[in-house]
Amino acid sequence: MASWSEFAADEPRLADEIRLLLQQYGPGFGYLATVRADGGPRVHPVSPVITDDGLYCFVIDSPKRRDLERDGRYALHSFPPEESDDEAYVAGRARPVSDPATVARLAELGRAAPQVDWRLFEFTVDVAMLTRRDQTTRPGAGRPQVRVWLDPRATGPTRRTAAEVRRGRHGFDTRRPAA
Repeated sequence: MASWSEFAADEPRLADEIRLLLQQYGPGFGYLATVRADGGPRVHPVSPVITDDGLYCFVIDSPKRRDLERDGRYALHSFPPEESDDEAYVAGRARPVSDPATVARLAELGRAAPQVDWRLFEFTVDVAMLTRRDQTTRPGAGRPQVRVWLDPRATGPTRRTAAEVRRGRHGFDTRRPAA
């Protein structure tokens, strides 16, 4: 599980472009997907805070916070830009941040209201993806340019079942082409 800073050191251009999409409207804005207790997905808008040290999010007392506390898996997707269909995606694990100095610094940076019952989480990065679509010719034309980064420490050789290999590392069926 790489920190945002480790990912950015390994792929600085990709990290910068993802950061720009997540912060295109000023403060961070994206959709956070978590795993419900029954295994289903839950999606909510959030305001992630990206610093040179990490990728963070303040999460109020809510079902999504309980999801992260119970099962730290997450996916964060950028809000779509008005002028294109470009998109950014990161996924990994969320872990609570308990260091008071870090929480105070990020609360000031992220303008987190002190009277609200929120908890700060740091998001590690197992996978990062950026999709760009050429809008110069005509919108929607041409193939998208997709760049993917996988945490090299998470992709080491492991013994997987045939079903897991078919489904791919992140649960997608790799036998079918993307639509």
